[in-house]
Order: sequence, then structure tokens, then C-alpha cells
Amino acid sequence: MSVYRIHRVLPVAAAVLLAGCFADNPPAPPSPPPPSPQAMVNAIRAAGEREQSVIDVSPLRDPGVASLQDAAEADERAGDFKNAAGKLDQALRLSPESPDLLQDRAELAVRLQDFPVAEKLAQKSWSLGPKLGPLCVRNWQTVVEIRLHARDAQGAADARQQVQACHKPGINRF
Repeated sequence: MSVYRIHRVLPVAAAVLLAGCFADNPPAPPSPPPPSPQAMVNAIRAAGEREQSVIDVSPLRDPGVASLQDAAEADERAGDFKNAAGKLDQALRLSPESPDLLQDRAELAVRLQDFPVAEKLAQKSWSLGPKLGPLCVRNWQTVVEIRLHARDAQGAADARQQVQACHKPGINRF
């Protein structure tokens, strides 16, 4: 075989060999984009609304705190998440160990894409809260959503187990 033929055949042979290497390993499908902050908060709140635990603790509201919460809700509905967060921060200065305020602020942190703060607030809310019922579910669903956003499947699975632990079924009386 002449040198001329080897130079013509060699690139073709190399291409065939390389193609064989890639044929067994198809490219991984692209992973879906992480959920939007809006979708994350919707999932958190929906989980709390679905919870039908026999225990549902609703704290008494201080009038000053309640007015700040109402104003924050109005700002949030208007899409002004930064001002809403500021109002909840003011409310938290008046009532720093209020589990419901901490969770509301965690959800605004998700909207603001401040995920480390959101997780910290949700966990603090859980530690101060009833550890059962809708608030507990919202606390742990916040962690689920943050872990999913970070593509931490094991962390999300662990947090889902905690969501399930928030449910306290009623007694069947028949």
C-alpha cells in the first residue's frame, strides 16, 4: 500500500473508530430548567392548603404586626417583593419568634431568589412552630423546593419525608 493511500484511509478509519466510541454513549437529555420562584412559592402554599391535619395552630395576631402583614401581602400581590420583605422584617422586629411571620418572610426570600435565607427562615419557623399541620408542611415544602432548585435530589427526598411527618390524622369515629 502506498503512502498516498495510507494518508487517505487513515483519517477515515480514525473517524469510524471515534464514531463507534460515541455510539454507545448517547448524550444525556438536557435537564429541565429549575422552577421559577413564583412556581416554588405556589407549590409551598398549595402544600400548606392541602394539609388536612387534625392539628392547625393559628397564633393570635398583634394589631401592629397584623397591619404590617396586611401591607406586605398587598405589596406582594402588586409584585413589589422587596417592599413586602421590608414590611415583614419590621413585623419580625416586633415579634421575632413568630413562626408564621418567619415562614411568610421565607416565602418572600424565595421570590427574591435568596435561597439560603429562605431555608434558614423556614427551618427557624419550624423549630419555633407546632411541628404539625399546615405551617409545618409549608416549612418543609420550602426546603423541598429549594433543594429541587439546587438539583439536590437526595435533599429534596429527605425534606419530603419531613413534609409527611407534619400530618396528624384525625381519629375515625364510627
